[in-house]
Amino acid sequence: MIELLQKVRVIDPVSEIDELFDVLIADGYIQEVASHITDISADTPIRDCRGLVIGPGLVDLYSHSGEPGFEERETLLSLLQSATAGGFTRINILPNTSPAIDNPALVAQLQQKRHGKMKESEKINSAPPASPLPLLHLWGAITLDVAGKQMTELANLASAGVVGFSDGKPLENLALVRRVLEYIQPLRKPVAFWPSDRQLSANGVIREGVDALRFGLPPIPASAETSALAALLELVATIGTPVHIMRVSTSRSVELIASAKAAGLPITASTTWMHLLLDTKAIKSYNTSLHLDPPLGNSRDVAALRAGVRTGVIDAIAIDHTPYSYEEKVQAFAEAPPGAIGLELALPLLWQYLVETEEFTALELWRALSTSPAECLGQKVSAIVPHQPAELTLFDPQQTWKVERKSLYTLSQNTPWLGQQLKGHVVQTWC
Repeated sequence: MIELLQKVRVIDPVSEIDELFDVLIADGYIQEVASHITDISADTPIRDCRGLVIGPGLVDLYSHSGEPGFEERETLLSLLQSATAGGFTRINILPNTSPAIDNPALVAQLQQKRHGKMKESEKINSAPPASPLPLLHLWGAITLDVAGKQMTELANLASAGVVGFSDGKPLENLALVRRVLEYIQPLRKPVAFWPSDRQLSANGVIREGVDALRFGLPPIPASAETSALAALLELVATIGTPVHIMRVSTSRSVELIASAKAAGLPITASTTWMHLLLDTKAIKSYNTSLHLDPPLGNSRDVAALRAGVRTGVIDAIAIDHTPYSYEEKVQAFAEAPPGAIGLELALPLLWQYLVETEEFTALELWRALSTSPAECLGQKVSAIVPHQPAELTLFDPQQTWKVERKSLYTLSQNTPWLGQQLKGHVVQTWC
């Protein structure tokens, strides 16, 4: 298969390039990148890509799969198709499935299922047109049944091929965290922690402040995150094991991470896409898809997170796609389970609200969604240059579409943008 993309805007964070080029792709590889490509056979398909953007395939650091255990929320196939439709060529799912991904047998089973889903997708032709399903990686659980009590057989999980270790839940037993950091060091796999003090969070559902009082919702103080983060950073300074910090949501956390990096601590960090776009004022609608954990921050938090991503203090933007059924989300705001879908929505909305407003450059956003998440996992993303594998995402920033059941590949619709017109749509991926 060979195709020439003419006059496409190439955004390549690896080469620091944002320019118009012709790109020739053949048999899964980039054959040529030049201002004008004319030396092609007469039967080579040519696509006019004026107005389109191409960059490295997007990488999602962590999201949730309904399968196994909650297939009514999301199957493995629908998750992978949703990721493809959103421009992702690599996806990493958290282990808090049912059963939890805490043993090598389940890791092997899910990887085999992924290969089966590829064939199933080809057979029923239900994946986004001309786009393969993304690579699937699995986070291995740190503790059995992600219960936060007893460590899993970390070495066995590493041998089984997990991408790294995380429970996807707060680990509040600091003695256990310290032991994990000691055990995991020789395995040379990423380990990700979500700093959150559940005693301080209690039954809160909104960031503490004026809006919590105005909306009559139980608050969560910023210190629920920052106190747990400070303790984690002290352990990292003592043990020296590299750590990824998940779901950063407060301005004070950005300050703590910046100081820790300046002191040479081996840490990386991520925030989620919705925490960059919305603040507590949005919750006035009481839309349960805005009930997130950690909760949306205030305007100062949002500004600090955006600045953190731009400067690299926050390395990556994660999607943290969390599907729930309609019945689960149709409750009072405080009673509904926290989380929202995002794989198909993140790139269009981030581009619209950060790039088109010129708060971010296209390179800054694409880096935080592709090369930087890969680096947090110890992976590499190839530059868009000849003879490199074609792991790419083609995006139309101007195409409009409506967020509704029939336009989504995910089985769930828990998003505050449901029913709205969005601008920006993924055209195709290669991987």
